[in-house]
Amino acid sequence: MGFSFSYAFIVIAVVVVIVIAKTAIVVPQQSAFVIENLGKYSRTLQAGFHILIPFVERVAYRHSLKEIAIDIAEQICITRDNVQVGVDAVLYMQVMDPHLASYGITNFGFAISQLAQTTLRSEIGKIELDRTFEARGTINTNVVSELDKASAPWGVKVLRYEIKNITPPRDVLQAMEKQMRAEREKRAVVLTSEGERDAKINAAEGDKQRVIKQSEANKQQQINEAEGQAAAILAVATATAEGLRQVGIALSDRGGIEAMQLRIGEEYVKQFGKLAQAGTTLVVPANLTDLASIVTMATSIARKSPAAPAA
Repeated sequence: MGFSFSYAFIVIAVVVVIVIAKTAIVVPQQSAFVIENLGKYSRTLQAGFHILIPFVERVAYRHSLKEIAIDIAEQICITRDNVQVGVDAVLYMQVMDPHLASYGITNFGFAISQLAQTTLRSEIGKIELDRTFEARGTINTNVVSELDKASAPWGVKVLRYEIKNITPPRDVLQAMEKQMRAEREKRAVVLTSEGERDAKINAAEGDKQRVIKQSEANKQQQINEAEGQAAAILAVATATAEGLRQVGIALSDRGGIEAMQLRIGEEYVKQFGKLAQAGTTLVVPANLTDLASIVTMATSIARKSPAAPAA
């Protein structure tokens, strides 16, 4: 009797534990559980503690709401210019609607990865080999756009798609290396020629500026010399005019005519003496020795001058 009671108690305890395990559910953070009631969708449980109806409700699907990274295996793609390249990538997606992710498709991860491969082949086939490396951003954007449209009914959003490697055939790589080397040599030659050209242009420009500056300096020198000569001539003329004016004033004073006559006589004798020393034979006017007539003639000229009034 006692053994039967203990056995029944143990059975009841096991059943209680099973019932509690079936009814008490703890959903982790960033997770969602899809609950079915007798095989039919009932509700979606978010993070926290939940109680289910024993033997009626069950957890049908468990989804992580975190961002998921899927590695897209390398595949062979053919470019627009018929070159085969190996391309691999990584895909980032996130479950937005656990209900659609559970019942919209059997395996959304496999479906999206396959769709990513076919979309990538289509995008690579639109461009030439030379542009595949520089058009990675455009290819990634187009693939994400196409995948996002296809995965919307599955409750999954494609966030990013990144191409990791683009591997052309070995012979194509060698040809590309030769092309890049030729381009570098070409740029080096062009830069060298442009440097020599610029150096010659700068030298010619320097010579031009030097000639211009030199001509401007010569011009300024000539201008300065001309101005100096003009100033000198003007100063001489001014001094001469001032001297003549002072002579005229002196002639108008008392005794001025007599002083002039004396001065003329002295200068006449002085110059005649020099003339006699210059040669042995002279032809002179008959009245050249008549000093009185010379002085009288000079006096008459001085009296007729506007500066000297009549005596």
